[in-house]
Amino acid sequence: QVQLVESGGGLVQPGGSLRLSCAASGSIFSINAMGWYRQAPGKQRELVAAITSGGSTNYADSVKGRFTISRDNAKNTVYLQMNSLKPEDTAVYYCNADLNPSGSYYDDYWGQGTQVTVSS
Repeated sequence: QVQLVESGGGLVQPGGSLRLSCAASGSIFSINAMGWYRQAPGKQRELVAAITSGGSTNYADSVKGRFTISRDNAKNTVYLQMNSLKPEDTAVYYCNADLNPSGSYYDDYWGQGTQVTVSS
């Protein structure tokens, strides 16, 4: 069974920084892309950043220049460094992985979510 476990959320003042981590564990044959999504109250879940197994990255326009996604393939872990945080970054952040658990096919897996609140 595959699990994605996130950590690193919390309360931070505007302009501050946080680093989110997400570790995949369990039966893992290979992982394609990994990414971070977020969902604010009353809004749809949106892509924040994604990274392929080769290291290519993609960011939402709203976070370009402020957030950096990275991964450690040996640890099956993806990170999101968030700098210059704004109140509008407040949301539940979810980790996502395009993961193959057994060598047969890839499927989408999600973490449980971690709350990020940016407020003074």
